[in-house]
Parts: sequence; structure tokens; C-alpha cells
Amino acid sequence: MNAPHPQAAANDEIGASLPANIEARYRNLPRPPQFDTLAQERLHRKQRLAAAFRLFSRFGFDEGAAGHITARDPEFTDTFWVNPFGVHFSQVNVSNLIRCDHHGNVVEGYYPVNAAAFAIHSRLHQTRPDAVAAAHSHSTYGRAWSTLGRLLDPITQDVCAFYGDHAVYNEFGGVAVELDEGQRIANALGPYKAAILQSHGLLTVGKTVDEAAWWFITMERSCQVQLLAEAAAARTGAPPKTIADDAARQAHSIVGSAHAGWFQFQLLYTRIVKEQPDLLD
Repeated sequence: MNAPHPQAAANDEIGASLPANIEARYRNLPRPPQFDTLAQERLHRKQRLAAAFRLFSRFGFDEGAAGHITARDPEFTDTFWVNPFGVHFSQVNVSNLIRCDHHGNVVEGYYPVNAAAFAIHSRLHQTRPDAVAAAHSHSTYGRAWSTLGRLLDPITQDVCAFYGDHAVYNEFGGVAVELDEGQRIANALGPYKAAILQSHGLLTVGKTVDEAAWWFITMERSCQVQLLAEAAAARTGAPPKTIADDAARQAHSIVGSAHAGWFQFQLLYTRIVKEQPDLLD
């Protein structure tokens, strides 16, 4: 049984419910680029995708060959770019990414595709045409939190990015290599930006690669924070205090918008490209 958050997801446009003077400040922030050609857009997505894998490796989100991030191709929209199976996240670059169709065929590239990546992401991209990218990995704290089969509570400002905007998929059916399991996961995700997969880990989506990757990074840290807070509560007898609904919704409208997710990733992208410029090869 899937467990959606009881609160409806807030408006995804940053500043939508803010005073005019604050909203104006956000309009001055950088925005995702526009492209003259599909080839330019494809290269941009692949660069962001390679950077996301390097960041996942740097943050310790890798677990052997498990985990995958995908980006829908802007021209051939029934296909997506994904990491080559058997290549460590730290060695992914633009040139070794592969393109896969929704039938599991590698239509561009020289490596096989992870069966779970095909099973999950093909159904996600079909079910959610608004999702340009999706991220899933077997990160430590996400896995630990997933064993509880619970939504994250609004106990910090950062986790409010997921307030009313994530679900729990608690029908773990083994390793996700079958399309019906991928479809059940996509159905559980529904209209939200993220899902906690019971006994499995975290899954996030976004309108850009940048956004999907950032949601995963901050959700993993939110799982870590809640685990620490609950461990402290067990010792002190004082449970973590939750943020009031109105305040959580207001925070979600700011830190949980698509633009905020994209913008947060830009700082990490600049950092990882400077440290590991070969990811662009």
C-alpha cells in the first residue's frame, strides 16, 4: 500500500505565495538556459548527468554497480541517457553515457544498461512526461530510513522541500528488474518529486537533471538528520518538534520549487567541474 502525504503539494513556482518584494528578488536569480538547437540541449543534459554521477560518487552514494540517474533525450523523447552498467560513478563522463529506449535497447553507446535502470526509469519517464530526469541510488541514510516505511517529517527547513511532495512505496517486490515493478514504483511516486522505496532507498525526479540530482542529495541528508534527531530523542525522551503546517507550506514554496532545486545544483556543478574537468570529455 502506498502512503501519500496528507497535505497537497504546494505550488511549484518559486515565490508564488510570497510578498511581492521577496518574489522580485527571486526573479533576479539565474534561470535554466534556453537552447538554439536540440544538439545543444542534449549536450547540456549529458554534461549535467555526468556531473551528477561524479557528485554522487563524491558523496558516497555509490554501492557497487547499483544506482542510476537518467535524462530524457530532448529530440528522441522516448529514449533516455543513463550511466553505462559496470562503470563506477567516479568514471562516468559525457562520452561513455548510453542512450536507452523504453524497450531496454541501447540505441547509442557501447555498454549494456542496468536492468533495474531500464525497469524503473522507462516507466517513470513514460508515466511522468514532465520529468526530464530521475535519480535513484542505494545511499546509506536513504536506505536506513526506507526500512521504516515512513514519510519524512517537517522537522527542518531543508526537509520542507518535500512537505506534501513525497510518497512511500511499501510494496518491495525484490530487485526491480521487471517492468511491472517499475510501473508500481512510478504509480507510487504519483505527481510528487520524490519517493521513499521500502527497504530499497530514495527516488527523485525533476524538470531538469540539476533539479532531480539536488532533490536526491538533500533528501539523503534529510534522512540522515531525521535518523540523528530520532536517536537523540530516544536518549533524551524529547521527540523532534515538527514545523507547523503553514510554515512548512511556506518553506516548501521557496526551498521546494523546481527553480530552487535547479539553482542549488549550480554551486555543486561549478565545484565538481573545477575538481574533475575530465567529466566533460
